[in-house]
Amino acid sequence: PDLGRRFAERKRCADPECSMLMCRGKAMQDFKGPDCRFVNFKKGEAVYVYYKLIGKSTELWAGSVGRDFGYFPKDLLEINHNYSNEELELPTDVSFICY
Repeated sequence: PDLGRRFAERKRCADPECSMLMCRGKAMQDFKGPDCRFVNFKKGEAVYVYYKLIGKSTELWAGSVGRDFGYFPKDLLEINHNYSNEELELPTDVSFICY
C-alpha cells in the first residue's frame, strides 16, 4: 500500500495514545536527520523513546531529545532503561509534515 507521508503502517507503543515512555537510551554517535521529521542529537545525549515503527521501516523509532521530537535510527541508541514491557500494536498516522 501507498504510505504517503508515513514511514510505516504500524507502530508499537506503551499505551493507546503513544504518550508513555517505552525506554531511554544514550546516543552512540551524532545524528542529523534529513528533514524536520527527524530529531537531531549528539553522542552521549539521552534519547527518550515513545514508539517503534514496525513493518516497512523497522529501523526507525520516534522519541525526544530535550524539547525536540522526531524519528531516528534505532541502531544509534544504546538502551539503558525500560519504562514499560507492555507493547501495543497500533496503526500509524501522519504526525509530521515539513514545509
